[in-house]
Amino acid sequence: MITMQRIAMAVEFDGRPFHGWQQQDHASTVQGSLQDALQSIEGRTVSTVAAGRTDAGVHGEALLVHADVSASRWQRSHRAYLHGCNSRLPDSVRVVGVRAVEADFHARFDCRGRSYRYQIWNRQTAPALQQWRHWWLPRQLDIGLMQQAAMHCLGKHDFSALRAAGCQAAHAEKEIRMLEVSRDGYCIHIQVAADAFLYHMVRNLVGNLVEVGAGKRTPDDFASLLASRDRQRGAATAPAHGLYFTNAFYDDFNARDLIAGCD
Repeated sequence: MITMQRIAMAVEFDGRPFHGWQQQDHASTVQGSLQDALQSIEGRTVSTVAAGRTDAGVHGEALLVHADVSASRWQRSHRAYLHGCNSRLPDSVRVVGVRAVEADFHARFDCRGRSYRYQIWNRQTAPALQQWRHWWLPRQLDIGLMQQAAMHCLGKHDFSALRAAGCQAAHAEKEIRMLEVSRDGYCIHIQVAADAFLYHMVRNLVGNLVEVGAGKRTPDDFASLLASRDRQRGAATAPAHGLYFTNAFYDDFNARDLIAGCD
């Protein structure tokens, strides 16, 4: 009988080639690629569980994933295991850090919070470089107004107004712990952290903040939208390619803690 070791991996990926995280028949997914690589190492089927499930086109910087692997193979060399996994992955996916965890650790159910960043390229001309890393918006956005609107989201609220159709969450109450809007040259960053997120919640949030920044609605209008709990009153969903899963938080570590530096 093989002795197993549960490991946690920080996974980085370019979302463009994939139909999201979750494995699907006849479609390329991040989970499918990772499990294929682990199966090649282990010589058996390996299941993975992630802190969250990203949609098609969404990128990841440090998505926390757990899996059960051979303890003897893992103990021989942690670094070799990481490099062996990466050598079997497509260029668009990398395991950027790994550590052993307790046998009952669960990447999803033990997660205390998650964070995302959304990137907007805000100038008249579209970017020639990294055009699939940002949402290009040629109309000047007022980030001061966007920041005012964002303040209405902080804390625990019912976010039904930002909840997409098809969301399977039992309720819409979530706690946003951090929401920052900043500008770096032409790039606007919207960074958000919460205990958990509803389906398309971040992209719907961004769509509404952009309307505030463009002068199509006021910060108070946005507050009224949240209070209404009516998704139909909200803005269109922001495109997937500007969104990044950035971190997952646990009691004694977070996903970014795992990221390996240079040798």
